[in-house]
Amino acid sequence: MPVTAQQEVEAATGEFQSLEEKIYRTIELLKNAREAKAHAERDANRLRTQLEEREEETEQMRSELITLRKEREEVRSRVEKLLKQVDAITAEAE
Repeated sequence: MPVTAQQEVEAATGEFQSLEEKIYRTIELLKNAREAKAHAERDANRLRTQLEEREEETEQMRSELITLRKEREEVRSRVEKLLKQVDAITAEAE
């Protein structure tokens, strides 16, 4: 009987060590997953911040574009007025 009891103890010890190794691997996987999650959250926050900055820049550029278009139309209108006046003066001189 001692041989059988010894074998049972060795088998139980082997199973326990196997279970212990699985637990340690699971702990390592969990640590890695947490680190990956933290890294992903930092990246997501950084990207959100960049996106907000880009949206602000886009809105500012859109506003500037509208202002420039208005100015261009004003200049065009003034140039057309001047050309009409030059045409009028030229027509009178002829």
